[in-house]
Amino acid sequence: MKALVDNYGKTTERAFLIGAQFKTRSSWEIQDSLDELAQLATTAGATIVGQGFQKLETPNPGTFIGTGKAKEFAEDCRIDKVDTVIFDDELSPGQARNLEKIFECKILDRTSLILDIFAQRAQTKEGKLQVELAQLKYLLPRLTRFWTHLSRQKGGIGMRGGEGESQLEADRRKVSERITRLLEELEQVRKQREVQRSGRKRNLWPLASIVGYTNAGKSTLLNSLTGAEVMAEDKLFATLDPTTRRLRLPTNQNVLISDTVGFIRKLPHRLVEAFKATLEEVVEADLLIHVTDLSHPQVDEQIEAVNTVLEEIKAHEKPCMMVFNKIDQLESPGVLDHYLDTYQPSVAISAKTKQGFDAFYAELGRQLKPIRQFIELKIPLDHSQVMSRLYEIGQVEERKYEGNDALFKVRIPPQCHHEFEKYILRDLELAARDG
Repeated sequence: MKALVDNYGKTTERAFLIGAQFKTRSSWEIQDSLDELAQLATTAGATIVGQGFQKLETPNPGTFIGTGKAKEFAEDCRIDKVDTVIFDDELSPGQARNLEKIFECKILDRTSLILDIFAQRAQTKEGKLQVELAQLKYLLPRLTRFWTHLSRQKGGIGMRGGEGESQLEADRRKVSERITRLLEELEQVRKQREVQRSGRKRNLWPLASIVGYTNAGKSTLLNSLTGAEVMAEDKLFATLDPTTRRLRLPTNQNVLISDTVGFIRKLPHRLVEAFKATLEEVVEADLLIHVTDLSHPQVDEQIEAVNTVLEEIKAHEKPCMMVFNKIDQLESPGVLDHYLDTYQPSVAISAKTKQGFDAFYAELGRQLKPIRQFIELKIPLDHSQVMSRLYEIGQVEERKYEGNDALFKVRIPPQCHHEFEKYILRDLELAARDG
């Protein structure tokens, strides 16, 4: 993949954006999609010098947009000295080749642009493997574009094949072999994650995965909750690699919070496939924390886009807690009430200022309550170490004194049950069901 930023000369590429308005899209939808494409291009390091779109019944099989419109845009690009033309939809290999001839500059589509950003953002070995796999799968059917300078000889006796053809076949074989190796390495990553997950399960700590549209404030929330030092910028896909940290709630509950890659509208299927090792954190989670930027004008569309990806990775039926973020940037407070009423369970916060965190902790504790045992204990007052331990790991809901004993109604992690077994009077959950 060719990056948008020249790391040697530090020259920023001048980009022109092109979209298509089909019958299923309204004019504001195409403009919003182009605005997001502009954000993606800026994140990759480009300078946007112009944009345009064409109303279409169906994509042109040869050039995606009409040939006449392509030539019109190409003239605009030559005047503005454009280096790169970026299409808002995925192009076929043939369409990309034909457009390069018309525009006489580099042609990218939405998928290749996102891959370029991912390549810049990946930090861990796992992230780099996943990006490379997605890049190579995207590149394989497009290899012919990179060998047009090699002449392919005409067929006939003594003229079969040619330098371009043999080089192309060799490269296809190398790319296919590399894809196979990457898949094997990612399978090892998956197994390592399974071992890590088994370790977590031994502690019986619940896992809550933060999901949401890119730039909704997921990393800022993780940093504010746990003191993690995950990069949080006002850019799309500021973080790519997953990060998991332990959070101790005011109720003494321990929960593992995992930050995942941000979702986006029209997220290419091959990216979802490549990042399955990362997205397993979402699939295996006990609870999803869906973070939404409530100040964004297209908040409903972003929620729908996230839900679409969750459905694609078969995580849409997971328990989900909606978290409406950036309430410090809201101009109309009435908007907040509407969304809190529409989505349950839900809370409103500002991950940046920590406004609403008390409500967030309380709701998170409520959502995770079924994982704890609700019991009644009778502990002698002189067993101070036992009571100290109870306050350390348990959520005490009621305490009273009876002679030389203290009576507790408390929620404790199942793995700590044996520590208090001889003090247990009754299982309150069983009592409630029987009563």
